[in-house]
Amino acid sequence: MPWGMSVSLLNNAGADAFELYRDDWGVPHLRAPDADRLAYAQGYATALDRAWQLEVERHRAQGSSAAFLGPDSVAWDRFARRSRLADTARRCHEALDPGTAAWVGSYVDGVNDGLAQGAARDERFARTGHAPTPWEPWVPLGIWIATHILFAGFATKLWRERVARALGDEAVTLFATDGPGTAGSNGWLVPGERTAAGSALIAGDPHRFIEDPGVYQQIRLSCPEYDVLGLAVPGIPGLGHFGHTGSAAWAITNAMADYQDLYVEKLRPGADGEGIEALGPDGAWEPVHRHTETIAVAGADPVEVEVLETARGPVITGGGTTDREEGEEGEEGEEQTLSLRYPPRVRRDLGFAVLPALLRARTVADVDRALDGWAEPVNVVHAADTEGGLLHRVAGAVPLRDPANRLRPVPAWDPRYAWQGWAETPAEPVQGFAVMANARGIASPLGVEFAPPHRANRIRELLSGSADWSPKAMADVHRDTHLASAAPLLALLPGLDGLSPAAGALRSRLLAWDRHMAAESTDATVFSALRTATVRRFAADPALAALAGAPTGPEVFHPWLYLVPRVGYALEGLLTTALLPALDRAAHVRAALEETAAAGAPDTPWSQVHRLAPWSALPDPDAQWPGLGGDHDCVNATSTVPGFTDLTARASAARYVWDLGRREDSLWAVPLGADGVTGSPHHRDQLPYWAQCELVPVVTDWTRLTKESV
Repeated sequence: MPWGMSVSLLNNAGADAFELYRDDWGVPHLRAPDADRLAYAQGYATALDRAWQLEVERHRAQGSSAAFLGPDSVAWDRFARRSRLADTARRCHEALDPGTAAWVGSYVDGVNDGLAQGAARDERFARTGHAPTPWEPWVPLGIWIATHILFAGFATKLWRERVARALGDEAVTLFATDGPGTAGSNGWLVPGERTAAGSALIAGDPHRFIEDPGVYQQIRLSCPEYDVLGLAVPGIPGLGHFGHTGSAAWAITNAMADYQDLYVEKLRPGADGEGIEALGPDGAWEPVHRHTETIAVAGADPVEVEVLETARGPVITGGGTTDREEGEEGEEGEEQTLSLRYPPRVRRDLGFAVLPALLRARTVADVDRALDGWAEPVNVVHAADTEGGLLHRVAGAVPLRDPANRLRPVPAWDPRYAWQGWAETPAEPVQGFAVMANARGIASPLGVEFAPPHRANRIRELLSGSADWSPKAMADVHRDTHLASAAPLLALLPGLDGLSPAAGALRSRLLAWDRHMAAESTDATVFSALRTATVRRFAADPALAALAGAPTGPEVFHPWLYLVPRVGYALEGLLTTALLPALDRAAHVRAALEETAAAGAPDTPWSQVHRLAPWSALPDPDAQWPGLGGDHDCVNATSTVPGFTDLTARASAARYVWDLGRREDSLWAVPLGADGVTGSPHHRDQLPYWAQCELVPVVTDWTRLTKESV
C-alpha cells in the first residue's frame, strides 16, 4: 500500500474493514476478515502505539540510529553495518515463500499507514527532528536479527580468549555462568493432573534488559481462521514467543545454545594490489568482499565504516592485513581480525514462515510441526493443548562443528573448524511438570555455558508443594526471592577467626538471614554489601591482574569484557574452584566482612537500593522508577551487577500464565504498559502491578472491550 494512504481508504471496503478494540489496560484487540488484513491491522495498531520504538528499532537494524540519536549510538551502528544485519535481512526476505512474504508485506503496509499518526502522538520525534520514512518489506526481518544477534553471547568467546591467554587454556571456562550479556527466562508447564481445574497451565517470564517502551507488546489477533492472544515483539508480525490460540498455547526460554562462531582471519593485500584476500581452509587465498559505508551522526561529523566479508562471514573486529605466518596469533593486546558466522546469513532463513503457522495451531502437534522450521534464536519451548497434549523441546538452527568452535575464536584456515551440517534439536516427555530456566537440561548438548540451577530447582520445589495450581497462584512462583547462590559465600563465614566485634555481629546476622532478597528485607541489603566488597577484592587480587585492564576492540562487546562484572556473576564458582590456588578466598571474605561492618550495617530495605533502571533511546533524567525485590539467581530475577551496582536493568520483560481450560482466566503483565507514548494513560499503568509481581486479567469477551475509530 502506498505511503500516506489513509487506513480509512482501506476501510471503505465496508465488510473488509478491520476493527480495533481496547481493554481497560489499553491492550489492542484486532479483528479482520482474513489473515493478511489482520497482519495489516497489527502493523497499523503497533505504529499507533509504538511509532518511536518502531523507528528506533528499524534504524538500529539498518545501522542508522546515530542520525537522530547522536554519537552514543555510533558504536552499535558500526557493529550493525560491519555484521551486515540489514543485508542479511534482505537476503532472508528474498528467500521467503510467497505466502509468508505477502503476510509480512501486509504488516509493513499497516506500519507505513499508521506511522504518521503514531509519530504525531509522540513528542520525541519533534525533539530529535526525526521524521519516519516508509519501511521496506524486509525491515521486520532486520529488527528480528538486530534484537537477537547478541542473544547467544558470542562475545563471551572474546572473554574466554582473554582468560586463556592470561591464565592458561585450562581456565577458559573459569567464569562460566549466566552473565550480564545473556538473555534468560523462566518457564514452567503444569499438566492438568496438578491443577485445580484439571487443565494444563503454562507460566513464566522472559528476562531481558528492561526498555522504555517495553520489548513485548500485549495484543490479540482475530480473524475467521484464528483468534490468538499473546506477547508480540514490536515491529514483528504474529506472536513468535508467547501465544494462546484458545485450544493450544506455547512459551519459550533461551536455550543457551551456542550457534554463532568467531573465526580468526588471516588477510593480505590482493594480487592486484587493491583488493584483500583471506586464507581459506583449503590453503588457497580467497577474495574478500570490501566496501565503505557512511554513518550520519546527529551533532557530529559522519563516520566511515569499512565493511569486509570473508567466506566465513562479516568481519566484526580488526580488518587490517598482516604479515604474520600462517596460524600465528597476534601479540598480547593486539586486536585480532575476526569474522562472525551466524546461521541466518548462511542459510538465508530466519524461520519467519513459523510465525503465521503458530497462529493457526490448534494442537500441540501443530505447534511442534511449525517449530521444526524455527531458526533464530534457539529456544526451549513448552506447549500444551485442550486435548491434554504436552510439549517440551528445543527449536532452532545449531551448526555441527568442532567443540572448540563453541569456546573461543578458531582459525579460519584450518578445515577442522568448518561447519558440517545442522544438529538435531532434542525433545523429551513431560513427566510431572516441566521447567525451563536456562540451566543445563534438555539443551545441554547444544551449549557451553548455562545458568546456575538455582532458579530451575526453586521452581520445581515450589511446584511440588501443591497439586491444585490455579492461574492466580502462579504469582507466588513469579515473586519468589530465595537466593540459593548466597550459600557458598555464607558458608565461608563460620570458619573466619579473629573477627572484630562488629564483624562478628554481622556474621551472626547474615547466618541467621532467611536468604530471601525480599523488597522489605534489610538483611538482603547487608548481604549485597558484603557480596560487593568480596567481588571487588577478588577482582583486585594479583591472580586476576592480567584480566583487569580496560576492554579493547568494538565498544558493543565491552559488557562481556569487564573483570568486575565477570567476577560478580561467577562468584559462586570462584569461591570453590581449584583453578586459582593463589587466590586466598578466606582472607578476602574476612576483609570484606570487616569492611562491611566498619561501614555500618545498613538498615535500608533492599528495595530502596535495588531500583529499576530501564534503558531508553532518549532517557528521561527526571523519571522515577520503583524499588524491587529479587536478584539475579532468584525466580524473581531482577539482576544487579554484583560488585558494580545494586540497580537492576535486566528483569522480567513480561509475565504470563496461560490457562488451557479457560483462556479467559489467563493472566499477564508487562513492566510499563501497553502504550509506548510517554505520559499517555497506558504508558506505565501496569508498572505498580509488575513491580509487585502481580498479574492483570486477560480479557477475551468482546463485549467488555471499547471499540476505537480507525
